[in-house]
Amino acid sequence: MRQTDSLVKVAQALCRDPRGRHWGYPLTKSTGLRSGALYPILNRMLAEGWLIDGWEEIDPAVAKRPPRRYYEITSDGLRELGAVLRRAEVEAAARRSPGTRAAFT
Repeated sequence: MRQTDSLVKVAQALCRDPRGRHWGYPLTKSTGLRSGALYPILNRMLAEGWLIDGWEEIDPAVAKRPPRRYYEITSDGLRELGAVLRRAEVEAAARRSPGTRAAFT
């Protein structure tokens, strides 16, 4: 997956609670991304096997709203998201230190 600033923001938000369930709306708030940018990233992560998804089990009549979709990080996703964050750190360090070349592994 191509590394973008938006991908890094989503990776940071997801990795704050790597074992938790993540919901779209709070992710838009914590990343500052609009839904039109966030959901395509989440869908790519699902396709890559970085995330799994599901629907909360509620009674819509009682809750007075439809069920919400959640996302959870897979073990592959945890490894890949960690790599995204490490690359972002290397790139940020290279920008702060002129003349230093970023090394990617």
